[in-house]
Amino acid sequence: MMEKNRVRLNICGTDYSITTDDDPKYVMALGDELDATLTKTLRENSRLSVTQAAILAALEYADMYKKAEVSADNLRGQIKEYLEDSARSKMDAEIAKREVERLTRELQNAQAKLGG
Repeated sequence: MMEKNRVRLNICGTDYSITTDDDPKYVMALGDELDATLTKTLRENSRLSVTQAAILAALEYADMYKKAEVSADNLRGQIKEYLEDSARSKMDAEIAKREVERLTRELQNAQAKLGG
């Protein structure tokens, strides 16, 4: 069983203690990014509460996640098409190779009949 990591974050002046399976540096980087996003949002919109800024940040992150998900699905579709094209090309090459071998045998048989 993996050991849990405790990470202490400070977001908008409030300390949070997080227990995670992830690398503490990764979680701290996430916390720093969120703190910077919220601080910027609050600086630009002084009438917002921290909660309202957090909701806006959550919507922005959800939007980025959904767009990344769609992009990943598109890439997976393209990769699948490339793999199918590759498999078809390999099959076509194998068929062409067999046809060349067949025609070579026919030519050799014809040459043998003419020469013999």
